[in-house]
Amino acid sequence: MPDVPQASAAAAQPQQPVDAQPPEKRVGLFAARKRLPQVEAELQLSREQERRLQGALHQESSRATQLAAQLAEVSARYDELRGRDAVALENDIANARRLLAKLTADAEAQGASDAARQSEASNALMAVHQQVEAAQSELQRIRGQIVETQELALLQEAGIYEFRHRLADSVAYKASLERLKDAIKTSAKNNHAITATTNWTVNNSAVEGQRMVRDFSKLMLRAYNTEADNCVRSMRPHRLESSKDRLTKVRDIISRLGKTMHINIASGYHRLRIEELELTADYLAKVEEEKERVRAERERQRDEAQAQREFEREKARLAKELSHWRTAMQKWTGAGDAAKIAEAESKLAEIGEAIKGVEEREANIRTGWVYVISNVGSFGHDVVKIGLTRRLDPTERVRELGDASVPFKFDVHALIFDADAVSLETRLHQRLDSRRVNRVNLRREFFHVTPAEVLDILHTMGLQDNLVDYVEEPEAEEWRSSQRLSDAEQGARTPAA
Repeated sequence: MPDVPQASAAAAQPQQPVDAQPPEKRVGLFAARKRLPQVEAELQLSREQERRLQGALHQESSRATQLAAQLAEVSARYDELRGRDAVALENDIANARRLLAKLTADAEAQGASDAARQSEASNALMAVHQQVEAAQSELQRIRGQIVETQELALLQEAGIYEFRHRLADSVAYKASLERLKDAIKTSAKNNHAITATTNWTVNNSAVEGQRMVRDFSKLMLRAYNTEADNCVRSMRPHRLESSKDRLTKVRDIISRLGKTMHINIASGYHRLRIEELELTADYLAKVEEEKERVRAERERQRDEAQAQREFEREKARLAKELSHWRTAMQKWTGAGDAAKIAEAESKLAEIGEAIKGVEEREANIRTGWVYVISNVGSFGHDVVKIGLTRRLDPTERVRELGDASVPFKFDVHALIFDADAVSLETRLHQRLDSRRVNRVNLRREFFHVTPAEVLDILHTMGLQDNLVDYVEEPEAEEWRSSQRLSDAEQGARTPAA
């Protein structure tokens, strides 16, 4: 009778015991960044060990399944031998029983071994889980000690700046900062900046103990002030919360390091330095706001001055032309040429009306042009700028805007002349307020809107008759030509299929 295959019962090597969780170490603020990658690496190793243990459990389960299949095969063999002669049957049955007993014993031994290994693996897996949880807790604790100082992250989180101390202008902020700095100096001079124990002794000498506490207190205060001064020097409005958090954590570290001598930065002194950070941020924000206002005012004044020069040149040109026609009028009057006299009178009346119009424009500073322009190459489609100019020729102002600040020239979509162009521009800006490109600096006059939508607004305002010129589709000649050249170069670089 052929032999029945036997199952292998070799016991797997026992798993190595998992190291006990190391005691928690306190990580300081300045070592947190160095410790963080190490903790993350330990966490990754623990997770890999967990995956290996789960694989071992899966292998033991597969081995138990194989033993069950072998037992089923022996049972089938036993059923097959039942129909044979008695002697051979008895021999086969005896052999089968011995084999079955051996397989059963092997299965029981394997089961016991598997149970022991499974229990060991479960304990190891539980230990790994505990290590993972401990590593995650330590990672969370270290991240809590780290102050976010990356510029990009701070800029992404920054919103509209809110002033902590509302003052009139940057001069008032500067004066308030000076007063606060005097208060900080006075507090430090009067020993109100730091607190410490008074009953410390060195070599049984209270005087030596007080001297040591005083020296350590000065050292701690100097470290705190150095960090505070550095926060003030590097302050930007979007860094305010990060700087406050940073200074507060430095104060906590000093309290922990000086715990034995009860050395702490006084709460009142810390509040003064936090207020200094807030006032500094407010001052910088107010200075930038005032600079932007001054830039806008200077731009308006330049436009006004240029418009005044244009008025003067136009009046001089008209006056010269008026003088020429008057001379011609006298000559034709002396010659008695009625037709020429009539032509001269008509021309003189026309020039007089032109001079009157220029003088009225010069006298009324609110009269001017509201323009709607776009720059597809610089700002994309469906973005327009709505501005105001008092120039006699508004396209001169448009050309100035496209001279050097943008790569392509602006295209004019609409020119609206109005006796109160200032109010017209304000009303258009208010109607499109929710579609501003820059929602913070309202002096930036760009809007997400199409020229056709601006035309519809002018119709609803009843100002379609004031529209001197209107073009819906931008010409954008330079941008379109640049696009064609770029496409041609790209096609030349791409090899033919």
